[in-house]
Amino acid sequence: MTLVARPPSGETAIQRIGGVSPWAEQVRRSIELVATRNSSVLVMGPSGTGKELIARAIHACSGRSSKPFIPVDCAVTTGTLFASHMFGHVKGSFTGATSSTLGCFRAADGGTIFLDEIGEMELELQAKLLRVLQQRTVVPVGSHQEISVDVRVLAATNRDLGREVAAGRFREDLFYRLNVVAIQTQPLRDRPEDIPVLAGRYLAELAARHGMPLCGLSPAAIGILLSYHWPGNVRELENVLERAVMFSSGDEIDPDSLTGLMGDGLGARPALSAPLVEAAQRGVISPTALPGVYRVEPNVQSPRPVQADPAGRPAAGDAPQTWPTLADVERVHLEKTLAATMHNKSLAAKILGIDRSVLRRKLQRYGLDGSPARGDDAEE
Repeated sequence: MTLVARPPSGETAIQRIGGVSPWAEQVRRSIELVATRNSSVLVMGPSGTGKELIARAIHACSGRSSKPFIPVDCAVTTGTLFASHMFGHVKGSFTGATSSTLGCFRAADGGTIFLDEIGEMELELQAKLLRVLQQRTVVPVGSHQEISVDVRVLAATNRDLGREVAAGRFREDLFYRLNVVAIQTQPLRDRPEDIPVLAGRYLAELAARHGMPLCGLSPAAIGILLSYHWPGNVRELENVLERAVMFSSGDEIDPDSLTGLMGDGLGARPALSAPLVEAAQRGVISPTALPGVYRVEPNVQSPRPVQADPAGRPAAGDAPQTWPTLADVERVHLEKTLAATMHNKSLAAKILGIDRSVLRRKLQRYGLDGSPARGDDAEE
């Protein structure tokens, strides 16, 4: 089926590559750079890390965006059937070929073909693919006629193709044809600062897709997500969140909603570090990690409204009510964010949306860096 990449309303394809980590920022820059070229791109990395999402973003940002984007799973079929699927066939070319077909390359003419799991392709088919890339033509199964195609090729693999070449399982010449531009994805466990962002995005998508209220995440649930090692990466995170929404009894995912959904899938819970357990139990996950998605009960109780008489004077017998100052709120917020990130200042600064130098000055101001507090009149 022909698929044309269209980002959701109000969101560009590059913005779909969510996250605040250095890796996410670098990938977005790389997509902007390579999208304007026609060179082949090889996206490499573990399963579930968003390789197809990157490919779709490249297509959507390119001059081919109005043409088809055709994804092909190279691990599904082999032999003649796969050659037919890729290059098409003529009627009667093999048993069951009751009509002619175009094949994926011709269906993608003018657009982009995405060869997922390219490392699983048989050597015989690799040779045919190499010829297509060199000649820009395809020969349908059962035909001798070469047909020109204008297709940009993007490929992805979770294998180390360099090792596959050395082992004789992947053609070296094809590797160099595909690896003109390389983009390496990163496991989710190596970029924990992206987890709250990705979780918030996916919960919003679930709400829109199913027409239901937005489900939030409790601070303790966020703590669990941050501590888990995510062997299935982003794909596993999305699966866990979707199932957690189903198991949640209210409008908020709590630790009970996550029970049995992570680890071995048989009720095993991820191992949490002691500082994070304490932080999660105290509810000290920064609310800015998921703007508008999860709720934190305020630590400071709002004072009872003071009833004034018509002249504007406070009612007799009412004690003066004291509101926390902005500095009080900021200090508590900084303390919570530091506890949630186990005092990882780089991560805390990213969650708070400020430079690390600004965070350092604020910590000095409130005496949270081990030094005496400098007071409210300290320079920012």
